Amino acid sequence: MIRQEWIDKEDDVAVLQQCALAGVSRATFYVQQQPKPVDESDLLYSRLIDEEFTRHPFYGSRRMVVFLKNLGHTVNRKRVQRLMRQMGLAGMAPGPNTSRPHPENKIYPYLLRGVAVVRPNQVWSTDITYIRLAHGFAYLVAVIDWYSRKVLSWRISNSMEAVFCVDCLEEALRTYGKPEIFNSDQGAQFTSKVFTDVLTDNGIVISMDGRGRAFDNIFVERLWRNVKYENVYLNGYATMGELVVGLTEYFAFYNSERPHQSLGDQTPNVVYQTGNGGGALIVDKFPAAVEIPPVPLRSTGGTSTAAKASAKTEAKAEAKAKAEAEAEAKAKAEAEAKAKAKAKAKAKAKAKPGQRRPAASEVECAA
Repeated sequence: MIRQEWIDKEDDVAVLQQCALAGVSRATFYVQQQPKPVDESDLLYSRLIDEEFTRHPFYGSRRMVVFLKNLGHTVNRKRVQRLMRQMGLAGMAPGPNTSRPHPENKIYPYLLRGVAVVRPNQVWSTDITYIRLAHGFAYLVAVIDWYSRKVLSWRISNSMEAVFCVDCLEEALRTYGKPEIFNSDQGAQFTSKVFTDVLTDNGIVISMDGRGRAFDNIFVERLWRNVKYENVYLNGYATMGELVVGLTEYFAFYNSERPHQSLGDQTPNVVYQTGNGGGALIVDKFPAAVEIPPVPLRSTGGTSTAAKASAKTEAKAEAKAKAEAEAEAKAKAEAEAKAKAKAKAKAKAKAKPGQRRPAASEVECAA
């Protein structure tokens, strides 16, 4: 312990050289270091950014800088970007392609646009949100049923690792069976192999939101708004323990007591159990363009695939016949021209001195 006290991180000599001179491994030195205290200003800015982002989810780092400046806090954009990155927040507006999925993580297509959800356990969905505490922060993940809006399971963590997301998913599967389709965003936790393997092993079809399309998972986004405005912001939790107790009470209230206007003022538990009164639909505002069939060269009596193929074959045959006729006419014209020139040269050679040369029309040409 005495030799470890010889090492000073603020000294001009590098820590590597100090450890070598003192005979202390760097791991032993660093493990004794006290954790860096949380910056109180970072907590303040994180709280303000989180509240504003909940109200205006299309705000990016630039507008957050302006928002904080209007409140009297001069913060540069890099700091705001760092805080938003820690909270997992990003504006909904499209931007440069700076977030590329890991090459080892498979990205699945979005399957729910225009699909009517008409029964419980047809579609489940998940997402992660940031929860601020008095002296820190936490991350909340939840799995909900789209038809009934019922929260099937949830977990909190102080890191963005995939483990607590997998635990949340496995609890929902154990308790409520399995859905037909499971939807998530393209976050690293949900595209990780450990998470997708749980879904594929259970024969569940995987769907993922498109990049920058927050409305593809609008039902979970709405849940986060309710959780924050109806519980988190009102209680101001200080510790993870308080947060667990508070969210346990809130989700029990949300599922069994809170009436939902979209469910005909019924609760999610009732709709999930009865299978009546729920439903969901992501409207496809940009349907695929209808393919216009090509105009047939001749009347084919219909627009079936066979008729189109027949018209195409007939057109090719006509083009081939036309080309052959043109080639034959050209060859015939060249042969006539050669014969005419040969006859003219022969007549010229036979003409006597002083004799009139025959006109071109008088020269006999070979047929």
